[in-house]
Amino acid sequence: MAQQTAAAESPAPVSGSDAARVVLPVRGMTCAACATRLERVLTKTAGVAAAQVSLAAERADIRYDPAAVAVPDLAGAVGRAGFSVPESTLDLAISGMTCAACATRIERVVGKLPGVRSASVNLATERASVTVLDGVATPADVIAAIRRAGFEAAPAVSGAAAGEEAERRRQAENRRELLILAAAAVLTLPLVGGMVAELLGGAMLPGWWQLALATPVQFVIGWRFYTGAWNSLKGGAGNMDVLVALGTSAAWGLSTWRVLAGDDHHGLYFEAAAVVITLVLLGKVLEARAKRGAASAIRALMKLRPETARVERDGAVLEVPAELVAADDIVVVRPGERLPVDGVVVEGRTSVDESLITGESMPVTREPGEAVTGGAINGEGLIRVRATAVGAESTLARIIRLVENAQASKAPVQKLVDRISAIFVPVVVSLSVLTFLGWWLVGGAPEAGFVAAVSLLVIACPCALGLATPTAIMVATGMAARRGILIKDAEALERAHGVTAVIFDKTGTLTEGRPSLTDVAAAPGATEDEVLRLAAAAQQGSEHPLARAVLAAASGHGLALPPVAEFQGLAGRGLAAVVEGRSILLGSPRLMRERSVETAPLAERAAALEEQGRTIMWLAQADGRLLGFLAAADTVKDSARGAVAALQAAGVVPVMLTGDNPRAAHAVASALGIERVVAEVLPEDKAAEVARLKAEGHVVAMVGDGVNDAPALAAADVGIAMGTGTDVAMHTAGITLMRGDPGLLPDALGLSRRGYAKIRQNLFWAFAYNVVALPLAAAGMLSPVIAGAAMAFSSVSVVSNSLLLRRWKGGAA
Repeated sequence: MAQQTAAAESPAPVSGSDAARVVLPVRGMTCAACATRLERVLTKTAGVAAAQVSLAAERADIRYDPAAVAVPDLAGAVGRAGFSVPESTLDLAISGMTCAACATRIERVVGKLPGVRSASVNLATERASVTVLDGVATPADVIAAIRRAGFEAAPAVSGAAAGEEAERRRQAENRRELLILAAAAVLTLPLVGGMVAELLGGAMLPGWWQLALATPVQFVIGWRFYTGAWNSLKGGAGNMDVLVALGTSAAWGLSTWRVLAGDDHHGLYFEAAAVVITLVLLGKVLEARAKRGAASAIRALMKLRPETARVERDGAVLEVPAELVAADDIVVVRPGERLPVDGVVVEGRTSVDESLITGESMPVTREPGEAVTGGAINGEGLIRVRATAVGAESTLARIIRLVENAQASKAPVQKLVDRISAIFVPVVVSLSVLTFLGWWLVGGAPEAGFVAAVSLLVIACPCALGLATPTAIMVATGMAARRGILIKDAEALERAHGVTAVIFDKTGTLTEGRPSLTDVAAAPGATEDEVLRLAAAAQQGSEHPLARAVLAAASGHGLALPPVAEFQGLAGRGLAAVVEGRSILLGSPRLMRERSVETAPLAERAAALEEQGRTIMWLAQADGRLLGFLAAADTVKDSARGAVAALQAAGVVPVMLTGDNPRAAHAVASALGIERVVAEVLPEDKAAEVARLKAEGHVVAMVGDGVNDAPALAAADVGIAMGTGTDVAMHTAGITLMRGDPGLLPDALGLSRRGYAKIRQNLFWAFAYNVVALPLAAAGMLSPVIAGAAMAFSSVSVVSNSLLLRRWKGGAA
């Protein structure tokens, strides 16, 4: 072992002068055989010259040819060998981007770094999400690469304090931009006034005056376009700054040459260059204001958490910063205050307003033993709350994190836009040159060609394309969060718009999930008390809703429960246990059939109860003797009927899945208006039902709340979890309904449809704008001034169209 470790630490000679070296951390090795196997797999990988694996250091030292294999491919080879390379995700705030081409360039530059698995940059939120292999690429490496590309980057921070600081910086930046815009306007207005005066028969300003006014606009106020263009070109791509700098510099340069040559009034385009720069700045100010409106949901959520909390410590009530509250601290909340933490009420009775967290418009009553959520407003009562989740683990913090991640993610349709943006600028510059040459060589009008070329450069900004998708996603996810709907990422939002079938798990989704015991029936030779006592004893400690109903009934009858032994859960069927030395079975009709238990003596009574929607739990001995059954009823959620009707009205097929018996399942389905029902489904078969619907051509959404729903949630096109369910279900799902209210489902699908419609509208207008504007500019039908105004308007119009989503009132249609 020691010899192998030592050998692994000394790198082997590598053939090829162009070989690179990378050291990958490796997890999962347990012995020398693991290291040997991984070395063998790596050395057989194409492009790898040599590989040495150290078990002690848990790393692989690899020499490879960068032209033949990339570092992420090497990590993939480690994974195929049965081990893993740990990775983490960096969330960075980016500044200095001006258009979609900037975001695409950053992704390309960062993606080329060794150890970077993926990079996604969002222009609207000015955030980047970079997944890196630990120990290979560091945050400093990524930030340095972004800075080399001409932008600034820093780790993104979340939370109320960070949000307030970021908002202060944005306001200061906005004030600075307004001052710069005002200065540009003051210098530009005389130029515009002179142009208007000439059109009305008057005289323009003398050329030297125009030069004096236009030069500060071009090279002081407009210097940002030169630095942006230089950084862009240095990074190997073009962006909006390149187009603006080229167009305005050409107009200023030709005009200056003519003034210096003594032509004081004719062929001067100073006003065009200055107006274009001023209009671009105006467009950016309006665009920034609109984007702040799109991000308003995040700011509203961040303001929910109070800065301080009153905590009981050492017999006194102390006021401390909210972030210093620890789990199990007792927090005192007065009437009208916001709860600083998630917790459980230990004393007092009140009502709380959770509208901004769950979307529930009415206050809900909370008593001792019931949970409360941080950020909610306490009503009329003084309460003492034991903190259960604080800081980053609180519900509010997780909601903010989810919404931020969703807003920073990219919809699949954005990939097409990114590819177009990457080639857009060089294509436009080429078209501009061809336009000038065409006018000059073919039409014999070089001056008209010059104006057309400048107009084409100015109008062809890819900003609108870059903002079309992310702004719509920002508004849609923010609107959803206000209504108690959490959308995990942009992909879930995009997929949900096409849903044609929704599968509901019955218990806890369509029903309250809090059944109560209604009937106990005993077979000949047994008594009802015996049946209830044995069934309750077998389920002691269980958290299943039916088990709680049985235990509550046994407690109400004052029955003493004997201990249970050899308990065995039978997934989707029931359980087996030993109680008082008797091996018993408790569960579904399926379990009785599998164990050859004859249920005929009580079948007629059980069937009558099932027709009423009751769930039957059969009790028998393992030797086949029937002891009886217990019947429980679960109340259908009030909003379930309306949700099903709204889905059907929107053309969506509702399907109910349940492990319950067919009669009880059809009774509930009939009450809700659901025609398609699949009963007695085992947990492992739920995913198969999803696949069956997909095979029929449906886009499937699965709605569930339990651990056993997770495979089906993952298999569906869109997984939708109830917020009252398990963390596993919510982690697997793309959408979470915070209140556990099926009435939110039509809203979730409706908002997705409206959001996707906005994305398509935005992309249509962004593409149409360029398809129409570029030929007009090339034909000489647009002046540079009009081109600049149209370019600024296109970006503002796209963001404003996304903001119209805020008028959406709800519903699936």
